[in-house]
Amino acid sequence: MQKSKITTIIIDDEKLAREITKGYLKNHPEVEILAECSNGFDAIKKINELKPDIIFLDIQMPKISGFEMLELLEEPPVIIFTTAFDHYAIKAFEVNAADYLLKPFSEDRFNDALKKSFNFLQDKFEHDAVIKNIIDYKDEKIEYLERVVIKEGSKISIIPVETIKWLEAQDDYVMINCDQGRFLKQKTMKFFENHLNENNFIRIHRSYIINVDFIQHLEQTGKESYQIILKNNKQLPVSKTGLAKLRNTL
Repeated sequence: MQKSKITTIIIDDEKLAREITKGYLKNHPEVEILAECSNGFDAIKKINELKPDIIFLDIQMPKISGFEMLELLEEPPVIIFTTAFDHYAIKAFEVNAADYLLKPFSEDRFNDALKKSFNFLQDKFEHDAVIKNIIDYKDEKIEYLERVVIKEGSKISIIPVETIKWLEAQDDYVMINCDQGRFLKQKTMKFFENHLNENNFIRIHRSYIINVDFIQHLEQTGKESYQIILKNNKQLPVSKTGLAKLRNTL
């Protein structure tokens, strides 16, 4: 490596956990701690600004999880997950993260994880593929979304799914129409169709998914054509398949 030191940021909402990690790192003078963060929002800012080589990342944090945070990073570093929940640890293994540390972890176990992360740094291309696997894995494993995280420049918005009124296909993106406004998310309509509760959200057309709570009424516009009128008077077309789904759900 060209740099004299390997740089890192510690991300954990528990101060004691951050202190333990810092204590173990004192025996590794080759590693420089650039920052420590107690939440995902601060961590995104610090990672994009300081560009560390490695991060110690707690998965379960308030407001935004470690998995959600990864999706918003411009250049994800090598990751060592830290968690108190072993089911997350298993996930971390399955997606080939550099390593995971199940709290409470020993110094020997910490040293092993750090060594593995050094090996990951040797092959940046492989690491980028690992990051993509982690994000894809998160998308595959979640059952129903509870919120959608959007990053626009330096602004991060968290949208509770119950505030979403309808979704609209926009080429490689999906336009989310909700109480807070309109937001573009780089996902497919199929992703949202698979990860929104089908009792609340129905794909009524190849380009539209609606929240049934915002339906005002269904209107026939021709012999075999229908449209949905939402409570804000927005009119959306309904396909034959969408009509069948509506009839089965409502």
